[in-house]
Amino acid sequence: MKKTVSRPSEGMDFIFSMLLFLVFILCSVFTILIGSRVYGNIRARNDAAFYSDTALSYITNKVRQSDRTGSISVRTVEGQSILVLASDYDGILYETWVYTKDGSLLELFSEQGSGLTVEDGLPIMDCEPISFSIADKKNGAMLEITLEETPSPRTASLFLRSSSKGGRRNE
Repeated sequence: MKKTVSRPSEGMDFIFSMLLFLVFILCSVFTILIGSRVYGNIRARNDAAFYSDTALSYITNKVRQSDRTGSISVRTVEGQSILVLASDYDGILYETWVYTKDGSLLELFSEQGSGLTVEDGLPIMDCEPISFSIADKKNGAMLEITLEETPSPRTASLFLRSSSKGGRRNE
């Protein structure tokens, strides 16, 4: 009968293999953890960019739809910078207020002089504070929409076609 003789290094080979396998498992776990953190950061940045881009796009499209002579103005009500878009439906004047409050972009559509306040607006989306200003330029008026986000504010400037010679009239 043959006897199997074990070499003293066979135990060491097994321990070395297990240690190597453990190192592989640890590297895999750390790679997954780091990858998930990177993914979370990228997603958070994309979400923030989405909300700021969408808010600015929403407001610029509202302005373009309402760009008629005398229909766009900026007010401050209860400390809020408000973009006011006026419209006339069947001889009744209506106003759409677009503003931010408590981290949300809000819109309020009501008859002019209805007595509704900034508390009555409907939330559109989450949004950083926004300020509006209208500057008179040589060829007309320029509406500036500033999104007060961190680390740096973003501004969209819109030339109001209705303020230039030949601009559209309220119809």
